[in-house]
Amino acid sequence: MTRVAGPLHLTAQETARFTPPAGVAPRSPVTRDCTACGACCAAPDIHALGKPLGVPCVNLGPDQGCGHLCAVYDTRPDVCRAYQPDWVCGEVAPLPTLGARVRRFLTIYGLQDEAGL
Repeated sequence: MTRVAGPLHLTAQETARFTPPAGVAPRSPVTRDCTACGACCAAPDIHALGKPLGVPCVNLGPDQGCGHLCAVYDTRPDVCRAYQPDWVCGEVAPLPTLGARVRRFLTIYGLQDEAGL
């Protein structure tokens, strides 16, 4: 595994995950780790958990000053286990509420109408 230069010491593949698509303004390069913002546990549908689009997972706890934590983290399904932060995290994590993060996540992917927002 070849690491690229920089303070975060990311591989080229890891760096590519944080490169926004064409036409999207670059966001903070600091948001490369999970911030426990809860967006990935609330915005997408998670079939393995029967969780619909735009609805927070029942296992997602409230933000208690350290972010939203998963109640079944150790036994979470593979789809959750395989998720890795990417450029979208830098776009949504700084927003002030879970609702705002979910709306932005769904807007980025063009799913706001499907989610009924």
